Amino acid sequence: MNWDLIWSSFGPLITGAVTGTIPLTLASFAFGLILALVVALMRLSSNWLLSGIGRFYVSVIRGTPLLVQLFVIFFGLPSIGIRLDPWPSAIIAFSLNVGGYAAEIIRAAILSVPKGQWEAGHTIGMSRPQTLVRIILPQAARVSVPPLSNTFISLVKDTSLASLILVTELFRNAQQIAAFSQEFMALYLQAALVYWVICLVLSTAQSAVERRLDRYVAH
Repeated sequence: MNWDLIWSSFGPLITGAVTGTIPLTLASFAFGLILALVVALMRLSSNWLLSGIGRFYVSVIRGTPLLVQLFVIFFGLPSIGIRLDPWPSAIIAFSLNVGGYAAEIIRAAILSVPKGQWEAGHTIGMSRPQTLVRIILPQAARVSVPPLSNTFISLVKDTSLASLILVTELFRNAQQIAAFSQEFMALYLQAALVYWVICLVLSTAQSAVERRLDRYVAH
């Protein structure tokens, strides 16, 4: 095993994580979360059309592999005249995927808020949208933090799929170095180690946030 190569490879892998994996994760999660909120409200709507569209979207996203969704956007859309670069394609695919899963998390969190909170908002003269924004969503946010955090951590690992459409990120760099050096086992284990460290840090942060929220709710 070429230890010099292994040690020198950590730099490119970490660079790939900082300049590729992490920005891709943050952008996709942010857009996906906005989409998820919209879809969750559609699912909760009394309008059958909006609710049906939201239900169909969630069903399609949750019922198809992320890799297929990514390939449809990057390789499929050009067949109908829509060409996207690797980065936008990856962000769109990951955002749509996050939106489908996070929508159900947010919907469940909103439903977990007692109905009396809606009535309280109405009693003090708030409209339904005002009650949603000022009373319901803040409480739902506390409930949804743990599952949304898990979704975020999973997304960090899922971004490795972007290497298949030539997005330069952590795993893509590992593939390139491995192809050049033929040290496949070593490079892929290194990539796994970097992913594990990132997820370990995020899991620790998640636990700290949950403890703070528990104290806040307790008071």
